[in-house]
Amino acid sequence: MGDSFHLSTADLVALAFFLFVWVLHTLASDGKLVSRMSLTTAMNVQREAWMRTMAEREIRIVDTAIMAGLQQGTAFFASSSLIAIGGCFALLGASDQVVSVLSNLPLGATSSRSAFQMKVFGLVLILAYSFFKFGWAYRLFNYCSILIGAVPIPHGEASRNPVSETAVWRAARMNMLAGKHFNSGMRGVFFSIGYLGWFVDPRVFVLSTLLLLAVLVRRQFFSAARQAVIGQPPEPTPGPGKSRSMRPDSQ
Repeated sequence: MGDSFHLSTADLVALAFFLFVWVLHTLASDGKLVSRMSLTTAMNVQREAWMRTMAEREIRIVDTAIMAGLQQGTAFFASSSLIAIGGCFALLGASDQVVSVLSNLPLGATSSRSAFQMKVFGLVLILAYSFFKFGWAYRLFNYCSILIGAVPIPHGEASRNPVSETAVWRAARMNMLAGKHFNSGMRGVFFSIGYLGWFVDPRVFVLSTLLLLAVLVRRQFFSAARQAVIGQPPEPTPGPGKSRSMRPDSQ
């Protein structure tokens, strides 16, 4: 089977391991495998809190500014994915030269031109997946902006009626869906970096996948960013005659 795809058995095993790690990390980040809250899950809570706070504001300039920033960031990564795809097709035109360079690396395995091209097409698929995720996330952020505009202006108890609650829920849900697809696109970009190890050797591919997994797991479950989202501020310790400053440089 490996020969029919111009790939060795070691290549196919490394590829299967790469896909398994990708799926495993996705499920863990979405809170479907581990009980520990991930950074993604914690931020979804904050997205909902943002929508509820937004519903109580009459002037929502800050909310529209945040949405514009989210859309601009998403558009940037979508454009970057397209540029990277173009680079991959340019790489196909120089297959012989690249294969010669890779074969001279200390850990570089001898790879045929056909196998190299198969790997490049795999990289194109990953980047195309990321582009479609970013494109859909951009569209969903646009929909979220419309739903924010549909949230009624608060007037006393009117901000607590079922119509307003439903409008807030819709905006929050759309924002979380947009964030989910954006995160999927970013995950594709990150894993495309680990995928580059396959061009050197299947063993390097496995090693780069494990290294990437370690970085992503740390960011999702053990990073300072996660602690900043779910943590609590320290209790102020009043000194003699005055309260202790909460500034970082005073602690």
